Amino acid sequence: MAILAYLLRLSGIINFISETVLVGFKAGAAITIGLTQLPKLFGVKGGGENFLERIIILFQQLPDTNTAVFIFGVSSIIILIIGEKMAPGKPVAILIVILSIILISTTSLGLQGFKTVGVIPTGLPQFHLPSLRIRDVDGVLPLALACFLLSYIESVSAARTLAQDNGYIIDPRQELLALGVANAAVAFGRGYPVAGGLSQSAVNDTAGAKTPLSLLFASATIALCLLFLTGFLQNLPTVILASIVLVAIRGLFDLDEMKHLYKINKQEFYVAMIALVGVLIWGILTGVLLAAIVTLLLLIKSTSNPNVAFLGRIPGTKRYSDIERHPDNENIEGVLIVRVESSILYFNSEYIKEEIWTKINHETNPLKTIILDLSSSPHIDISGARFLKQLFIDLNAKNISLKIAEARSEVRDILRDENLESLLGHISRFVSVDDLVVSATKNNQA
Repeated sequence: MAILAYLLRLSGIINFISETVLVGFKAGAAITIGLTQLPKLFGVKGGGENFLERIIILFQQLPDTNTAVFIFGVSSIIILIIGEKMAPGKPVAILIVILSIILISTTSLGLQGFKTVGVIPTGLPQFHLPSLRIRDVDGVLPLALACFLLSYIESVSAARTLAQDNGYIIDPRQELLALGVANAAVAFGRGYPVAGGLSQSAVNDTAGAKTPLSLLFASATIALCLLFLTGFLQNLPTVILASIVLVAIRGLFDLDEMKHLYKINKQEFYVAMIALVGVLIWGILTGVLLAAIVTLLLLIKSTSNPNVAFLGRIPGTKRYSDIERHPDNENIEGVLIVRVESSILYFNSEYIKEEIWTKINHETNPLKTIILDLSSSPHIDISGARFLKQLFIDLNAKNISLKIAEARSEVRDILRDENLESLLGHISRFVSVDDLVVSATKNNQA
């Protein structure tokens, strides 16, 4: 599925996940990951399938907190944070891992109820051909699609998060190929579906990784551990792993950015909150998709009610701007200049029509010419073109002429295909608003 999506160039779907959605995704993922690690920090069992269940179970189990485990974990967190400040880029986490194994293996701490990673099978996985049969495909496809969507969205979201923090650009389409090839390779080792993960990536980033080569070093290290060190690693306390993850993800919850969003654009803030709550309640895939859908709905809403500006001449110039924002602009007698600040499409043409006619009906002085500035309309569909044709007919019945200024190439093509040139005259990109104003003024005086 991933390789097919790569070949069909379907990576554009990720463009609908905005930076605002990422803010909420990061915060929700940080809280979700943190809740999976906190039981280890308190030395309790934990449990639950979602945010609410996990937090309720954790509170119920707090009275059973293992004090030794908790102190051990908090001390590790403090050392890790101090290590980041005092020795950035140094392998402080590895030293803590080694020290904790030694302490658990050689002291009485091992008797204090510490949970460890336990026995790890020695050796590398054996390679086999995948055992999937043709008749099994129907049953596997729905689950495979869910795995693919989840892995792609989480992988690219994690990648974009780190790209933002470190100032580089990712190629979402390349991520599809990487996921496809990686999962195809994993199949020969009978492994689980693989994807990029935010918690692992955060640990990698915190450790100072700068390039994808870090994955090769990590893989080689894991291979060496599986071959030679499994006997030592079985005494690694899980609270140490939890401490490393908790320190790595703490920067994902960007409270300052949320405050900034709330201050400058509450709509964007609400989108981030939808992503955050969605990730917490329904998981990463549903949360991100829900926020992306809400973003699209808000975009459609804003496009269906575009700003229709009525222009006046900037004094002493041949330029025109919104007279509502600049009341000192000059009105042109007998002329109404309209600028639609969006594409003109089937679902917003009625709104644009109402705005124009409302303005016309409220004009105290008789109008002779309507100039439609299309410089801010990058696209027009057939319904939009036919709306303009009907507008011309309706205005003509009232002895008001309609003129088009500064239409873009694609817009001009659609208007010509709908034979508007036969009604409006030649539609050219060289005809400016001022040219039409001068012509209309001369005609009105004549």
